[in-house]
Amino acid sequence: MADLLWDRKPAPSRGPKPAMTLEGIALAGIAIADAEGLDAVSMQRVAGDLSFTKMSLYRYVPGKAELVAVMSDLAIGSPPDHQGLDWRESLTAWALDLYATFERHPWLLLSMVGRRAIGPNELTWMDRGIQALSASGLNGGEQLDSVLVMTGHVRTIAQQAFTLPGGTTGVTEEHITSALTEVLKTHAERFPGLAAAMQSIDGNQNQGLTFGLDRILDGIGLLITARKG
Repeated sequence: MADLLWDRKPAPSRGPKPAMTLEGIALAGIAIADAEGLDAVSMQRVAGDLSFTKMSLYRYVPGKAELVAVMSDLAIGSPPDHQGLDWRESLTAWALDLYATFERHPWLLLSMVGRRAIGPNELTWMDRGIQALSASGLNGGEQLDSVLVMTGHVRTIAQQAFTLPGGTTGVTEEHITSALTEVLKTHAERFPGLAAAMQSIDGNQNQGLTFGLDRILDGIGLLITARKG
């Protein structure tokens, strides 16, 4: 599987173009996953959408697991390059870009978990986040852990918010607030802490992502200050 991810060769610029390419197969799989979910992706379905036989795909990719790995790395792409930002601004932009990527391809939340081969694009995302902390004074382990904590927060909010094609329906903070408000109309006395909190919400309800990022970055900032001190 690693060879498929790391040794993808560009199509030849001269001579007849091949009928299929690994990238073309992966792009067809991405289109299916975006529209119908990861479960809808199969070698048979991809071959049919490309008007080829299922057996012809096996010349390029051994099976669905390998196909999904290539799809995932292709879909996540390379992170945008934000120049001239300090470490906090850079990590904020990085996290929001990652969230936007999950919004475009919610099935990545399912495909990019567990023990698996990691492709060059995914590793570039990790590298870009760590680069933001390269001059912070944190050691390598602290830099990596900081990026992993931020990734975990982004994934958690995305998993709650986005509707997975063919799967669960996303729930925004407006939905949660509306549901709680309705319940508390008749049961506020049972949940006094929650009722008091709901009364003091300032209207900026969809702030779970940025609120969490700011608190994580506050903590990283304190650690950077301690290391420099």
